[in-house]
Amino acid sequence: MEKLDRRILELLARDGRMSYTDIGKETGLSTSAAQQRVRRLEQRGVIKGYRATLDSNELGLLVTAFVAIKPFDPSQPDDAPDRLQHLPEIISCYSVAGDPSYLLKVQVPTMADLEAVLAKIRASAKVSTHTTTVLSTPYEDRPQL
Repeated sequence: MEKLDRRILELLARDGRMSYTDIGKETGLSTSAAQQRVRRLEQRGVIKGYRATLDSNELGLLVTAFVAIKPFDPSQPDDAPDRLQHLPEIISCYSVAGDPSYLLKVQVPTMADLEAVLAKIRASAKVSTHTTTVLSTPYEDRPQL
């Protein structure tokens, strides 16, 4: 990947709403050249999309936990993500190597809500759980550049 494209990605990772004019100023490109480069990065799939980053605390989601799950019966179908898709409290699902099959990131308002979601996870996916509660988040979703 070209150095100029990497610089554009760094700028957009910090501010996804940065204007083409500002990108051009930061990179020495014209506004139209900056726009063309961004569009090419989008078309190639390097930029997958743009989104708002929400503050969990402001939304009342004060408890974050990582829940490792593994099936009670290892011979059962590997369909836990499908079985758990209906639970909006699960904000990420990662297939992982090791003893658990999946690692779930869960956000809820209270510990009582976490307990209820854990029960739903166990019942819906027929899995055992191991939960780690987050105390604080010094940083998250850092750009990959």
